[in-house]
Amino acid sequence: MKKKQLTSRDEQILLRLKELDFLTRDQLNKLFKLGKVRNTNRVLFNLSDYLMTIKEGHQSVYYLSKLGREYVDCDKVRKKTNNVHHTIMRNQFWLFYKCPKDWQSEMKVMLDKNYIVVDAMFTRNNFKHFLEVDNLQSMKANREKIKCYKEIIDTFVTQFGYYPTLVWVTTTEHRRRQLEMACVGLKVKVYTMDDIK
Repeated sequence: MKKKQLTSRDEQILLRLKELDFLTRDQLNKLFKLGKVRNTNRVLFNLSDYLMTIKEGHQSVYYLSKLGREYVDCDKVRKKTNNVHHTIMRNQFWLFYKCPKDWQSEMKVMLDKNYIVVDAMFTRNNFKHFLEVDNLQSMKANREKIKCYKEIIDTFVTQFGYYPTLVWVTTTEHRRRQLEMACVGLKVKVYTMDDIK
């Protein structure tokens, strides 16, 4: 098969998908300022050899195909799993917070002998922020994670001298209230998906 000549923007789309795993058409449109839906569809259609697409609710979600992974030297194979919506929510927050440059997804944060895997970590106004996405997990599992955060954050304050911010993205107002109550004593912000669209 003859390879297409990709534009700089095309390459940037592939590289961003390498970094963020899954992005919706609307997220790609916003990120790359692709204009109207028709133009966005045209750009993505021209990249169809390099992309795979799935439906998530009413949205088209894009990720790298085998050819796309080869083009950007990506070893990670993405597949449609129950985790896709979780990733879309995380990436929506990344866009909402103006694409932090030091954003790191699925990071293991270790302090002393304790560690926690955060959905994302980034810096804002010279302060660390930890992001957690509340999509399908039970509130019991969230409370367990919050308990771990309380242990880690005490160590963090001792080592670095300030309280990092724990940020949650959740699905409903009811879950927002539950998370806020569970996080009493922490520096926390809780958003719903409606807040960050």
